[in-house]
Amino acid sequence: MEGKTADDGQEQQHQISSLLTPYKMGNFQLSHRIVLAPLTRQRSYNNIPQPHAILYYSQRATEGGFLLSEATGISDTAQGYPYTPGIWTKEQVEAWKPIVDAVHAKGAIFFCQIWHCGRVSNTGFQPNGQAPISSTDKEITPQIRANGVDVARFSPPRRLKTNEISQIVNDFKLAARNAIEAGFDGIELHGAHGYLIEQFLKDQANDRTDQYGGSLENRCRFALEIVDAVSNEIGAYRVGIRLSPFADYMECGDSNPKALGLYMAEAINKYELLYCHMVEPRMKTVIVKTECPHSLVPMRKAFKGTFIVAGGYDREDGNKAVAENRADLVAYGRHFLANPDLPKRFKINAPLNEYNRETFYAPDPVVGYTDYPFLEDIA
Repeated sequence: MEGKTADDGQEQQHQISSLLTPYKMGNFQLSHRIVLAPLTRQRSYNNIPQPHAILYYSQRATEGGFLLSEATGISDTAQGYPYTPGIWTKEQVEAWKPIVDAVHAKGAIFFCQIWHCGRVSNTGFQPNGQAPISSTDKEITPQIRANGVDVARFSPPRRLKTNEISQIVNDFKLAARNAIEAGFDGIELHGAHGYLIEQFLKDQANDRTDQYGGSLENRCRFALEIVDAVSNEIGAYRVGIRLSPFADYMECGDSNPKALGLYMAEAINKYELLYCHMVEPRMKTVIVKTECPHSLVPMRKAFKGTFIVAGGYDREDGNKAVAENRADLVAYGRHFLANPDLPKRFKINAPLNEYNRETFYAPDPVVGYTDYPFLEDIA
């Protein structure tokens, strides 16, 4: 205790409790600031959400908690991974309803993250074995999968024609409408991690010469047309967007990520989006956390709604981000997967279960999914 002052103690106490303080996000009253990040788990057979997801999501739901669903396909061309859910058919919408109901029964708020993988796909996932669609016809080189062993191979994509883009925008709009029909409280647009929206946003992937390519304004046009369409369909107060301007995932980097992040943060203000969810610059890829001179603070200051951060956060780090006003909410992925009672553990500073990366994407309905123990189950 030597050398500490009362002020130090107060500051420390403030940081310890920051994640557990209430927060009003638009019309939604949250009891804490710990968000379940969107986590692809590849357990939706035939692209249909399964009954075992009822347990998975309800385990992680708390009164006044905020949960994001795994990335959910907007159409039959959106898929890039096996066993991922969709929300473009009536059957999929019906399958989501009991999952959403179970989360709501626990008093939590639940948003559906919707996506299109674009060129992060291959012909095996596409209707009639057609080429995946993208902003470009540049193919992604084979990538080592998250398990560090398997190699993912991607088919050469087909560059969308200018007059086809409005159809994709409409697919996002219909998926948002379907999400509300399924009972979700809102949607998050997946504009991060190298998928279709980011394939337009970033100059490493976007080599177009029409009004959707070239300048920063043109490259952001597709994303903002989707924001506009979805906001008009379900209300901007139910819409968020996830962005990763600094990431370089699936060969989708940008030559000026700070300018891109700032432009998007300012542009979405015009639509009065509920929140902006950004991935920390230190996460150059989805898994690897690095030392980085960049910060999300300029985007945080530019955006007028709720600002959510994600990317390698632990308890101390998250408390500090909220205490220092660098974020309103903090999204947790791997820790929340392995600790279904994460808010409780953070509150009492209990030890965390370790996550097992080998079972992240196993199609098993229990192992690595709903079998992580709660505190009271640990002898």
